[in-house]
Amino acid sequence: MKGYREERVAPGVVLWRSDGAPGTILPDGCLDLIWNGRGLVVAGPDAAARFNDGGGRTHVGLRFSHGRGPALLGLRADELRDTTITLDTVWSAPAARELTERVAGDPAGVLRGVATGTPPDAEDRFGARVFAALAQGTDVATLADALGTTVRTLHRRSLPLFGYGPQHLGRILRLQRALARARAGIPWAEVAATEGFADQPHLAREVRTLAGTTPTDLLR
Repeated sequence: MKGYREERVAPGVVLWRSDGAPGTILPDGCLDLIWNGRGLVVAGPDAAARFNDGGGRTHVGLRFSHGRGPALLGLRADELRDTTITLDTVWSAPAARELTERVAGDPAGVLRGVATGTPPDAEDRFGARVFAALAQGTDVATLADALGTTVRTLHRRSLPLFGYGPQHLGRILRLQRALARARAGIPWAEVAATEGFADQPHLAREVRTLAGTTPTDLLR
């Protein structure tokens, strides 16, 4: 994407920079810590696509995937679903101010340090395993069995990590796989069959629900 670049800086964490151009943000099961040129905000996981006007300012952020954000930032993803708030809303004012002042002087460098300063813990490893399995198309019941737990418990443990349960996260990741195939030139009908949709209209309905548009417009 023009005006956007990213760099993987730690397991499940990407450092990104955007020129602030407006655009539609697709759901991805991630949580972001963002320097917007004025302060630090936390963007919770989106259940569906949303439009961001960009503000016309350069943004630098950390995108926490695989459920890593909640542990590093000390919050629950489900409490921030479909929400963007200032850091001092979820952190103490002194802690938020201290990090904000440091980030203002070197956004990329300080945010990279945030990403690499804390190694993954047991819950991070659980989140990574859930995310990776769903990204490969594993169904929720099979995943629960593989983890030695129940579907209900898997749902409960996923909420604070991803913002929603594994069923919805699986739908989001399936849409991402479908879009990647379509961008590679594979016809939508073949994409639908490969990714387990009942048919192409089923895929189109899912695109409309999660991305708010049609498959053709999504590719644009």
